[in-house]
Amino acid sequence: MNRYVAVVLLILGSACSKPVPLPPAEASCGLLQADIGRFVSLPDGSFMKGNKPHYPEETPRLSLHVDAFSLQAHEVTNHQFAAFVQDTGYTTDAEQGASVGGPGAGSAVFDLPGTGTVKLDPWRLVPGATWTAPTGPGSSIVAMGAYPVIHVSERDAAAYAAWAGGRLPTETEWEYAATLGLASPDVPSSGAYDADGAPVSNTWQGIFPVANTMADGFEGAAPVGCFPASRVGLYDMIGNVWEWTDTPYGPGTHTVKGGSYLCADNFCRRYRPAARQPQDSDFSSVHIGFRIAKDLPEAK
Repeated sequence: MNRYVAVVLLILGSACSKPVPLPPAEASCGLLQADIGRFVSLPDGSFMKGNKPHYPEETPRLSLHVDAFSLQAHEVTNHQFAAFVQDTGYTTDAEQGASVGGPGAGSAVFDLPGTGTVKLDPWRLVPGATWTAPTGPGSSIVAMGAYPVIHVSERDAAAYAAWAGGRLPTETEWEYAATLGLASPDVPSSGAYDADGAPVSNTWQGIFPVANTMADGFEGAAPVGCFPASRVGLYDMIGNVWEWTDTPYGPGTHTVKGGSYLCADNFCRRYRPAARQPQDSDFSSVHIGFRIAKDLPEAK
């Protein structure tokens, strides 16, 4: 497995502070630095959206055509997002909420079983939980430059995408790319588990939310690219963190895709391309990130 040496550029201190470059930090696994920011070109083609649905919201099944486009091979990292903030001075919705305060301020944090007492409702709204402080005030992303950026809203993700010369993928594009990448096209869960049931992506093994066997090697998120690439060269399309798309789900919400490290057989079987879930567009969470798409030049 490739090892990625993360050259980490982190945001420390208050929102008005300048980013401080930190010394290199070695990730436990993941992509080589040369592969960070790489895009994969996906051909035009047709596929069955909502194939083999498990939940009602995944229907109806539709045969759709998708134009060619490119997709970043991995989820946007803390290091990449830090460069955006350094260049623009951007402040995320979670950071703005923390500065204003009030009962609705904060971002969603999940208390993993290994962090203390097991809870049947492990979710908390934590004021001060932001992309630079993933579990709240006092936490940091030092040595986590290769991890996917989290605690970003749809607006935050779209702002980064525009700065980077891209856009968020549509739900259909995202599902098309994930479907093309399945190890076994007729087995929707093959992006998460191989034919022997061994994990090939970062999901929850065990009884959610009280016991995680960590058969995949991780309790929380993993650095990008720690699991094998899909058949089309994309990493972590299934599991690790949910990913924003630019497709509205309903009023005030957008569609997220791919599931996360919190998806388990007994609770959230959304580690399949067809899986979809709404998320308030201005909300953020410890297990939602994104990747960006780009349009391909038209053939002359």
